[in-house]
Amino acid sequence: MSKIACRLCPHHCKLDEGEIGFCRARINRFDVIEDLNYGVVTAIALDPIEKKPLRHFYPGSKILSVGSFGCNLRCSFCQNYEISMAGMETAHGRRMSPQGLVANALRLVGEGNIGLAYTYNEPLVGYEFVRDCASEAKKNGLKNVLVTNGCFCKEPLREILPDIDALNIDLKAFNQDFYKKISGDLETVRQTIRLASETTHIEVTTLIVPGENDSEAEIRALSQWLASVGSSIPLHLSRFFPRYEMTDRNATDISQVYHLAEIARESLDFVYAGNC
Repeated sequence: MSKIACRLCPHHCKLDEGEIGFCRARINRFDVIEDLNYGVVTAIALDPIEKKPLRHFYPGSKILSVGSFGCNLRCSFCQNYEISMAGMETAHGRRMSPQGLVANALRLVGEGNIGLAYTYNEPLVGYEFVRDCASEAKKNGLKNVLVTNGCFCKEPLREILPDIDALNIDLKAFNQDFYKKISGDLETVRQTIRLASETTHIEVTTLIVPGENDSEAEIRALSQWLASVGSSIPLHLSRFFPRYEMTDRNATDISQVYHLAEIARESLDFVYAGNC
């Protein structure tokens, strides 16, 4: 059998039969690329919507947040590395069908739940499960929220966006050298932001990592570009805490986060400091 290319993200992994891709969550089964993590739930919690973070989408509500395993980036500062960097052999989760997950979400409506948020790891490496859950949730009157790194190809995004009500997209930095370090692509993420903003509520998050993406010039350029897409798009500048492979540096100084938020407000209407 010949290798089959995965068309989901810019890695375009070419996989032999039974081979697993870079994200640890996609596999070639009988010449079809599918999500190895379909229905594997490693984390589930009823969260405030502001924790996604979303500040302009049903504020004050809650949402049932669900994660699996795998990611198509390699951030040394990953805040959820236990599941995002895990594979099938190390991930600990339970199996849930889209119907079962939606049933759980519906049971929590009385507690303020508005729907499902696909989050914690990179949800789109489990594209088929997210697609099926989002469709089922929509049929039942629930909202769908996608928290993603945005490093995905245009065609699959276009297919899933009609069932997604809001996105929080990680814009990790505003320089390609940074994205190369984490095995990503800045222009692909910019494309995702532009595409999603045409039809869907979006908010953007940048984790401020000391010495990596915390210069005034970079945040000014990032916010100016985001304003060119839409000056009313909320930007969350979040404080970094030492995690995973980056425990050798201190948490971001709170005053620096607030200062950079002021820089971003030169261009954007809504800028929030997170984890402060």
